[in-house]
Amino acid sequence: QVQLVESGGGLVQAGGSLRLSCAASGRTFSSYAMGWFHQAPGKERDFVAAISRSGASTYYAESVKGRFTISKDNAKNTVYLQMNSLEPEDTAVYYCAASRLFGLDRVGSYDYWGQGTQVTVSS
Repeated sequence: QVQLVESGGGLVQAGGSLRLSCAASGRTFSSYAMGWFHQAPGKERDFVAAISRSGASTYYAESVKGRFTISKDNAKNTVYLQMNSLEPEDTAVYYCAASRLFGLDRVGSYDYWGQGTQVTVSS
């Protein structure tokens, strides 16, 4: 069992930045690849970014490539999502998730989920 808690969301103007954190507890954090997803009201939950167990490999949705950076600190049991050049279309609840495989982009492929943190980007 892995427990995940997101933080760092908030309200920001277009072009601004936010840094999301996801703190993990329970089973060994370093045993899992991690992902970030987001979900806007009335929409499906969509893939944002993924990172391998070691943190050496990353994978991004095309819509965030070049703007967002995922990173992982196994010693602190924490995964991060640095979001730059934010756009109103990025407004959503952001969730972190854990998987035993790297690079998965479907919700059903992840084993554990946090409760989410709201990101709102004003125009």
